[in-house]
Amino acid sequence: MNRELIEKVKTVTDALEDKKGVNITVLDLSSVSDITDCFVICSGTNRSQIQALSDGAEEALAKKRIMHKGIEGYDTANWILMDYGDLVVHVFDKDSRELYDLERVWADAEKVEI
Repeated sequence: MNRELIEKVKTVTDALEDKKGVNITVLDLSSVSDITDCFVICSGTNRSQIQALSDGAEEALAKKRIMHKGIEGYDTANWILMDYGDLVVHVFDKDSRELYDLERVWADAEKVEI
């Protein structure tokens, strides 16, 4: 990952940690996908927290003038997907995270410690 992307990821993970996000995982997809370079995956414990996690990540990036290309799933809040082009943030409830299991689907991606 390049320096700019690492900074984005750090901004997002800090925001998710501030909102008490659970099991934050960063996957470097740059060598296995043309869709995006990185996933940040996180869980929340209830609808309100999941929306707060998404809001926190969005606000933190917006302060750095980084705007999303789209956000899906905010109203239902069982899986919120935030598209920043080279970075995609996934905020799940427990059941949806287990069901979709992105870490298994993208097992070829490198897990990154931030």
